[in-house]
Amino acid sequence: MKRSQALFKRAQLRIPGGVNSPVRAFRSVGGTPPFIQRGKGATVWDADGNAYVDYVGSWGPLIAGHAHPDVVKAVQQAAERGLSFGAPTEAEVEMAELLAKLVPSLEHVRLVNSGTEATMTAIRVARGHTGRSKIVKFEGCYHGHADALLVKAGSGALTLGQPSSAGVPAAVAADTLVLDYNDAAAVERTFAAAGAEIAAVIVEPAAGNMNLVLPREGFLETLRACCSAHGAVLIFDEVMTGFRVAPGGAQQRYGIQPDLTTLGKVIGGGMPLGAIGGRREIMQKLAPLGPVYQAGTLSGNPVAVAAGLATLRLVQAPGYFDALAATAQRLCEGLARAAREAGVGFSAQSAGGMFGLYFRETPPASYAEVMQCDREAFNRFFHAMLAGGVYFAPSAYEAGFVSSAHGAPELERTLKAAAAAFAALGAGA
Repeated sequence: MKRSQALFKRAQLRIPGGVNSPVRAFRSVGGTPPFIQRGKGATVWDADGNAYVDYVGSWGPLIAGHAHPDVVKAVQQAAERGLSFGAPTEAEVEMAELLAKLVPSLEHVRLVNSGTEATMTAIRVARGHTGRSKIVKFEGCYHGHADALLVKAGSGALTLGQPSSAGVPAAVAADTLVLDYNDAAAVERTFAAAGAEIAAVIVEPAAGNMNLVLPREGFLETLRACCSAHGAVLIFDEVMTGFRVAPGGAQQRYGIQPDLTTLGKVIGGGMPLGAIGGRREIMQKLAPLGPVYQAGTLSGNPVAVAAGLATLRLVQAPGYFDALAATAQRLCEGLARAAREAGVGFSAQSAGGMFGLYFRETPPASYAEVMQCDREAFNRFFHAMLAGGVYFAPSAYEAGFVSSAHGAPELERTLKAAAAAFAALGAGA
């Protein structure tokens, strides 16, 4: 990794930590991050020419794999027509129509530039709609880096050992009520005590930012019931789960209809794109129709929308999600089998094209259980897999992703590397 090491050293002279998003710095797992030069299908190559089977997939967007020809062609054609206009385009309308078709709860949709912007807007419009200030979130769930949501957050905040962030005013954090994920009774108690003050509940319906944690039976139903009874807005943050765990997202998988949904990642196909959508009467609170202001110079950027439309058309192919889910399941089963054979405490689970790897005997159901995982064992496993040509997320607190480009050769290479990695762990190496 001589070239990656040189690039990382150079980057640290001008970029905080040498990276433009914290988890990329490898601070959690140690070592030098490989600087990626190119990707194709399920494989990426670093600056030193090393090839890796990639289970990061740009942290979720690349459901069709790297540089899918249909997506690349759509981007090239859009770029030839112009990179940005700051004015309406037909493609924006097509995207809104397609999202509403695929996710029926989206009666109105607004395109933004990122998942963070989508969740930030969702909170603002929920407060504007209800006239209330307090919001409920869940420990370990990450909803972007807006101030009100960086309270006991997941994702990179956990990886760096900082579940909250400096620079968030106490007055802002005071209106954020943090509960345990999957604790339905705590939700009911909170609404009984403060229901008239709660503007919204925001949740990852299947958490992916403290690793993959699936909802217990009845948890999401309790959120829906409490919000309906008290006039609060239920927000599903499907930035990660949207078009990942089912064709219509987690809300289709679990049969719960939120009031607002935030989307990102897959809908941009690898380009910066997010969206907020939901009930018409709530969405019409947004300017220019209503008093809640939101704007963005690059919102609905034609190149990003083109990439997203091409990607969403691909995932509508018959059997697409069944194949994706089967790949993730085979990966998890193969890894768990290799760990058992080596005598290593380990578990894995998947939901659609997402998966979680845990160095504990059973998959966790809460933030507290995630914290029980053997982080040092994960770190050793991560580096052994990287040396074996397999690139997992460089953190014990992140979900992984498969794409439609992951097939039998990629799984075979992964499981071969895993057998050696678990054997070394089992031997105490």
